[in-house]
Amino acid sequence: MNYIGSKYSLIDFLKSSIYETLEINGETRAPADMVFADLFAGTGVVGGSFKQDGYTIIANDIQYYSYVITKHIIENNENLDVTRCVQLIEELNNIEGVEGFIYNNYCFEGTEGQEFRRMYFTDYNAKKCDAIRIAIEDKYKKSIISENEYFFLLGSLINSIDKYANTASVYGAYLKKFKKSALKKMKLEPLPIMYGQVKCRVYNEDISELIKQVSGDILYLDPPYNARQYCTNYHLLETIARYDDPVIHGKTGLREYAEQKSVFCMKSKVEKAFAELIENAKFKYIFVSYNNEGLMSCDTIERIMKEYGEYKLFIQDHRRFKADSARQAKADMTVEYLHCLVKNEI
Repeated sequence: MNYIGSKYSLIDFLKSSIYETLEINGETRAPADMVFADLFAGTGVVGGSFKQDGYTIIANDIQYYSYVITKHIIENNENLDVTRCVQLIEELNNIEGVEGFIYNNYCFEGTEGQEFRRMYFTDYNAKKCDAIRIAIEDKYKKSIISENEYFFLLGSLINSIDKYANTASVYGAYLKKFKKSALKKMKLEPLPIMYGQVKCRVYNEDISELIKQVSGDILYLDPPYNARQYCTNYHLLETIARYDDPVIHGKTGLREYAEQKSVFCMKSKVEKAFAELIENAKFKYIFVSYNNEGLMSCDTIERIMKEYGEYKLFIQDHRRFKADSARQAKADMTVEYLHCLVKNEI
């Protein structure tokens, strides 16, 4: 999934920096004896990688579609029968499309006669998405599938349908003509199963409140860097995940998102929110991903973190995320900072 802020290409940098910090501080405990928290989890890339290394993971994201994907990546292990998962995927791929909420609001044919003729998906793919989403919910309500299978299938749907979206990577707008990938017929592809500790837990909460309730050894924070709200950029995936028939408005069919707005995307509030987060964190090792174009300066983050212990900064050049490769950006590269704090008291 092409996701803003994804750390997939930075995993080696993050892990080498984190493991170097543990080694320098004489950490001798095995991963199985430590808790790693990824509380702005996104699609679970970082938490999933540390899960595979043997850590017990706590993950969280306020966006429900992110929670769904991460819940599968982090919590599912041996509790899934691979053969059965393949069979369920094949069964869902074989069902006929239906005219549901996505068809009626986000494709050209379905929005005929409405104020806005939306083109997020082809008519075929919108119907297919509706049919699969309805079938997953029906199977879960009838106890045909377990909760673990439910999040596996729903996460697979979200990840799969995104590949056929007629957008420039995010859902703030749709393209006026269908691009090649959007014209392909949707096929449900299974998300991978990542094996690791079975004691992992995933939350769908406001991090400012959750941080007061959880504790562990390593805390990794990857907050939004700028004013772009994820709840608007990925509103359609949120609607597919929840499938709650929301009231939508405007040209893009935006759902209400007030409760999901992040203070970390607000210049007037981000510094205070970040300071409270670090103060309330009950973790010895705290790592914060940020870049040189963020709302907070590097000096601000350093000043806040230094109040609580020993601080260090790791730096890595990183290719900029571009929603549309045809657009002109300020630069091709950004500087990725990994701020490190070894906290004095927890």
